[in-house]
Amino acid sequence: MIIFLGLLAGFVLLLAGGEFLVRGAAALALRLGLSNLVVGIIIVGFGTSVPELVASIQAALAGAPGIAMGNVVGSNIANILLILGVGAAIYPIVCSKAAVFRDGFFMIFTAALLGVACYSGVLSLHWGLIFIAILVTYMGFLLYSDRRKNGKQPVEPDDDLPKPSKALWLDIMFVACGTAAVLFGGKLLVENAIVVAKSFEVSDEVVGLTLVAIGTSLPELATSIIAAMRKHSDIALGNVLGSNIYNVLGIAGITAVISPIPVSDEMLKVDIPVMIGVSLVLFFLAVVVKRFGKRVGFAFLAGYAAFIYAVVA
Repeated sequence: MIIFLGLLAGFVLLLAGGEFLVRGAAALALRLGLSNLVVGIIIVGFGTSVPELVASIQAALAGAPGIAMGNVVGSNIANILLILGVGAAIYPIVCSKAAVFRDGFFMIFTAALLGVACYSGVLSLHWGLIFIAILVTYMGFLLYSDRRKNGKQPVEPDDDLPKPSKALWLDIMFVACGTAAVLFGGKLLVENAIVVAKSFEVSDEVVGLTLVAIGTSLPELATSIIAAMRKHSDIALGNVLGSNIYNVLGIAGITAVISPIPVSDEMLKVDIPVMIGVSLVLFFLAVVVKRFGKRVGFAFLAGYAAFIYAVVA
């Protein structure tokens, strides 16, 4: 019971801390005069992956690198099958051609690149640096393409971005408290996840693929449900594409720079190919079908249930 309470506390601190950190950082950036685009892509976009990043780094430093790699791969699979599955089951997802061909292609590229990088059995320092360099280039491209598309049109207020608080010290407090919460929550989560792995005699990678991946994907799941209920479930597709790209290039890249990540044969031969496969399925549906609803949503959810069963069985 104490272990599961520790896991729950870790998840809550990670998710709440990530929310406070993103809110405070975005508000401070807007105070400094940064554009909505910069805040949305760099701070909010990358900030929502803070729970996965902290959990992966903590796992690597705690001597459980399998949790780190399982978290990245498991989160990407959950994003497509679980999160988009729930979103499509609630309200049909309409696929934006621009988002699919730009971010969809890039998501598949990063998934395949992870497989290549892990082929030697370890995600090494130099691959981590390459991943980070690609991520920085990608974010720069997004900023450049948006500037070129919109020119010098005045920036309209974005209702989806956090607004600065009435007092500067509140935004600073959000950042400080959010940072402390994610660090402590990540430590709690990883320590108790390692205990769970030993208690049930399963590998760290299995815990990362299931328990940790699902837990750290809860913000994206909540976003998908809310967007679908508001009949804006197409937002979920953009969130998933961006999150999967950040997971591979940012989380796996930064974690590998801090500590090289060993990759098991099971991960290399089964789990990473599954991640690449579901990415290709999503891209095919987005390009050919262009709009998918309850049937695809329930099929995705059934596929995710089968994947989890195969992992833990």
